[in-house]
Amino acid sequence: MYTTNEEGILNNYAVEPTMYYAEYPNEDQQNRYMLQGALASLLVLGFILTSFAAS
Repeated sequence: MYTTNEEGILNNYAVEPTMYYAEYPNEDQQNRYMLQGALASLLVLGFILTSFAAS
């Protein structure tokens, strides 16, 4: 996106989006985040153990 001034010169500065505040996750979302973190940790641990077993 760009804007032009009254002389027709382009202004290539970024157009800033409107800001909004994030909402704190509710209990269900927090539980889902914990489950995703645990599964990701198990996946990484599995990759590490597989690499040790293969070497």
